[in-house]
Amino acid sequence: MNTHLKELEKKLQYEFHNKNLFSQALTHSSYANEHRLDHSRCNERLEFLGDAVLEIVTSDFLYHKYDSLPEGDLTKIRASIVCEPTLAYCAGDIKLGEYLLLGKGEEATGGRNRNSVVSDAMEALIGAIYLDGGFTNAKEFIHRFILNDIEHKQLFYDSKTILQEMIQSRQTGALSYEIIKEEGPDHNKSFEIRALMGEEEIGRGVGRTKKAAEQVAAYNGILKLKAGESCI
Repeated sequence: MNTHLKELEKKLQYEFHNKNLFSQALTHSSYANEHRLDHSRCNERLEFLGDAVLEIVTSDFLYHKYDSLPEGDLTKIRASIVCEPTLAYCAGDIKLGEYLLLGKGEEATGGRNRNSVVSDAMEALIGAIYLDGGFTNAKEFIHRFILNDIEHKQLFYDSKTILQEMIQSRQTGALSYEIIKEEGPDHNKSFEIRALMGEEEIGRGVGRTKKAAEQVAAYNGILKLKAGESCI
């Protein structure tokens, strides 16, 4: 196994017994197609399995953590944790996109930073760890990298709505978003957006779409307003 993958294993705090499973989890379908590999060699089947493991582990965690919440509230919290943007956010913590095997076309169009690609790879890793080391190891990985700091992940998921409500309650000026920078060709755009409370900038965000950049800007805006509240 090359040094690149050993580096990722250290980040994951898990050493694979079956290195082929590890490699498969990082292999996007575009790479398999380009290299004429059997379709079973890409990470889509592992993603399918990892999605199911993630859901049961998350459900169990929330059931015990919030023992008085009704089913509807638990479902909403779970959705905020296992959704694509949040999983991509978790994948960013370990820079998972840097380790993926992508086809040249997917690489050229920014696949390493695409939420759908890295979130799928995160689920595939869960599936691979489950097959390689069993449920307990998969559970530990999910707790370490996805279920950590879930309060902030909920804020991230609902950031635009939460920020809107915070600003409305303050009555200090309307919330708006403004594009600061737009770069790249149409197939690989990058947007930098700032969130404004009236005329005051309260947060910035970068994303591949305007919506994604606004979400990050809103999240950073929430953190700034909460930090201000704690100083009062």
